Amino acid sequence: MRRGFGERPEEETPAIAVLDENGLVIGWSKTAEKLLGYPPEEILGRPGTTVRMARDRATRIWTWTGGSGDENYRAGMIDLRHHDGTQIVVHAESARIATKDGRHAWVVAVVPAAATGIELSVLEPLLTHAPVVMAVWDTDLRSVWLNESAQGLAEVFPYFEIGRLLTDSPSEADAPVPPELIQRVLEDGVPVIDREARWVAEDHHDERTYSTFLFRVEGVDGRPLGVCLMAVDITYSRARERLALLRKASIQIGTTLNVGRTAQELADLAVQGFADFCVVDLTDEVFPGPEPLQRLPSTEERVPVFRRAAVASTRSEGTEPTLPIGEPVYVPASSPFTHVLDTGESYLEPKLDTSSDSWPADDPERARTIRDTGIHTMIVVPLKARGSILGNAVFHRNENKTPFTRDDLLLAEELAARAALSLDNARQYTRERDTALALQRQLLPSKLSGGDAVELASRYLPSEVHEGVGGDWYDTILLPDSRVALIVGDVTGHGINAAASMGRLRTAMRTLAYLNLPPDELLTRLDELYAREADEGDGIAESPIAATCLYALYDPATRICTMASAGHLPPAVAHPAGEVYFPTLPAGTPIGLGLGPHQAVELELDEGTLMVLYTDGLVERRDCDIDETMRRLTEALARTEIPLDTLSTNVIQTMVPETAEDDVTLLLARTRTPTP
Repeated sequence: MRRGFGERPEEETPAIAVLDENGLVIGWSKTAEKLLGYPPEEILGRPGTTVRMARDRATRIWTWTGGSGDENYRAGMIDLRHHDGTQIVVHAESARIATKDGRHAWVVAVVPAAATGIELSVLEPLLTHAPVVMAVWDTDLRSVWLNESAQGLAEVFPYFEIGRLLTDSPSEADAPVPPELIQRVLEDGVPVIDREARWVAEDHHDERTYSTFLFRVEGVDGRPLGVCLMAVDITYSRARERLALLRKASIQIGTTLNVGRTAQELADLAVQGFADFCVVDLTDEVFPGPEPLQRLPSTEERVPVFRRAAVASTRSEGTEPTLPIGEPVYVPASSPFTHVLDTGESYLEPKLDTSSDSWPADDPERARTIRDTGIHTMIVVPLKARGSILGNAVFHRNENKTPFTRDDLLLAEELAARAALSLDNARQYTRERDTALALQRQLLPSKLSGGDAVELASRYLPSEVHEGVGGDWYDTILLPDSRVALIVGDVTGHGINAAASMGRLRTAMRTLAYLNLPPDELLTRLDELYAREADEGDGIAESPIAATCLYALYDPATRICTMASAGHLPPAVAHPAGEVYFPTLPAGTPIGLGLGPHQAVELELDEGTLMVLYTDGLVERRDCDIDETMRRLTEALARTEIPLDTLSTNVIQTMVPETAEDDVTLLLARTRTPTP
């Protein structure tokens, strides 16, 4: 039968020595002579330290006493010196005895360590309270020792039970550490390094992950003595922190289609446990400035290649000295920033060199910043997306004294890759949105004219959400005999097509208005025209036009305002005395459907009456009832005597949140006293 830990073989006879109270050898057995090579005539009467190795190591072991606290007994592993000078590791047990003359002596019994197995009494005081899990099985695969950390995992590892054989445990393929794996390590001696073991507690509220190590324990002579398991809790280790950071990146980077915001999100995330200081610099194509970089002055040593897009730091008192957002970034041709831009390859400098022959020597200002702030390590990663380099992200450490490693570089590249895709999406969206917005602003009237009939003011706010610019428009048309037409409309959809359709509708309405058509007939003719175009496929847009519209024609001579609606919200009418109401208009179908004639109503307006025409972006909210927004609009129009520009600003501030979900169009018209 194979011997377990701590079991001494019966055939092993201890070597016996006796030392007097002064430490002199007064007894020496034949087995002692055989073990250590000293004949009795050479050792008797000499100090026992003659056969001891270095004093520091022996003292460290022999200061341990028996578990009972008995000072008359000692045991432990010590190093002895053979007669030929070689070292022998032995297990020693000593007991103090009384001699016939009333003095004391020590009887010491030693056996080679290879014959003792693993002495658990030596391990217990050293490793019982260790913060890592440790468990030992003997050659029979019987559990012989567990430290406190291992004892707390008996629920997860059912074979963590003193005296229990692994063979008594059922084979569990899904066990954190399968018993078959422990047995294999004992048989072939091949260690298992950093094997991840994961489990969920019974209440399913605590998931733990351990890095486990298995290795065979062998004696001095190479004979297997058992298997030791060590496990370290890595649930919150550095590796898992990096995975958590990548998970944050998928959530926190690219929340908007704004280039500057996306760059700042990358910088802010980078200083959450990874870097102490991060800047993001983008090319002119992605982050343009008021003047192209190619036109800025440069020297042979430094050229402008980027613009500063974002900066973040862990320092609470403020960030390190850096350029303002939007400012050009000058770099020397020999710098890693230029190298990254030219090659598209990342750059890692674990220990930042600022000596006279390093690249910062060509950039004294940057070198001074590095020295003043204590930056000692750096990573530069290109921001690449769809074959284009959009800029680079630069990561520094100064507070954290640990240099960046290759693993850190991989993490930085992953963060940059995710940010680059979001930046490219934002760039394309911004380009299309700017084009549509420019087209829309060109198609809207640059100057309003109400003649002697009305005083005018207007506001247009493009949407800030992902769909982009819509097809909202407003217009005023001064007709013969001082009449004035007031128009607001909203084309369905967003983008360039919606803006182009809006321009066509505005042009067609102005043409029909000059034909002196009443509002209801004008909307009916316009509806028929665009419905016919959709049937014949003559429209510019791929999809048929559908637009709501409100057309109001005011005659200052009679103070009559005739209105017709094509599926549009009614205007707000504010009496000079402060009363605000919304007239009821016949429900008309939107333009482009061709579903029938429209109807008009007439209102008589007093001098100083305010008419407010608007699109649905002013009053419709996902998180607010339409009745509530109409009430707020009524309150915002209570003071009609103030200048219209001021009033329109107040209305926008009251009604529109910081991020508008839809385009907002507002047209205010206050009636005047007609000129004779």
